[in-house]
Amino acid sequence: RTTIKDNQTKQMTLLDANQVPLKKLFLFAGYPHYYYAQDQRSSKQKVGVFLELENSKKSNLGIPLPKGTIRVYKEDKDGSLQFIGEDRIDHTPKDEKFKIKIGEAFDVIGERVQTDYKRLGRNLFEVAFEVSLRNHKTEDIKVLVEEPIPGDWEMLSNTHPYEKLSAHLIRFQVPVVKDKEEKVKYRIRFKY
Repeated sequence: RTTIKDNQTKQMTLLDANQVPLKKLFLFAGYPHYYYAQDQRSSKQKVGVFLELENSKKSNLGIPLPKGTIRVYKEDKDGSLQFIGEDRIDHTPKDEKFKIKIGEAFDVIGERVQTDYKRLGRNLFEVAFEVSLRNHKTEDIKVLVEEPIPGDWEMLSNTHPYEKLSAHLIRFQVPVVKDKEEKVKYRIRFKY
């Protein structure tokens, strides 16, 4: 229960959950316009930090979550709660997974450069990219590189295995050793 005075706005916590297991994800996402532009310069881009959770009883949740802001706190070594980020979520039924973005990594750098561009026909192109990932963390990590590829496409060559998430989206899962750089190179042919 709470009391609201005339013309007063009050923000309240709807629910609280502790010890929620989660998976930390590092995501380097591309954009479809990269494939149409010729002579692209190197582009540094932030690597997003996401938490993946499951809205289930075994994860100390398991109720329908309403659309709104979710805030994440982590206990430090002194037992105090430290705010680590917030994001807005959509309505989420029980037993479904969802992701929240808590910020961008300052110690993981991503850089994309177009290494080749050929117009093979009126609407037929061949492009090559190199994605450099530099890990300045104190531990090894895995970075998800997601590339939205337009039109009818085929992969001609790639240095890392990829997963086709949908007709126009692929994902490389790239292990990056601490204090090292890993390069993902790939070449595609596409028409639209």
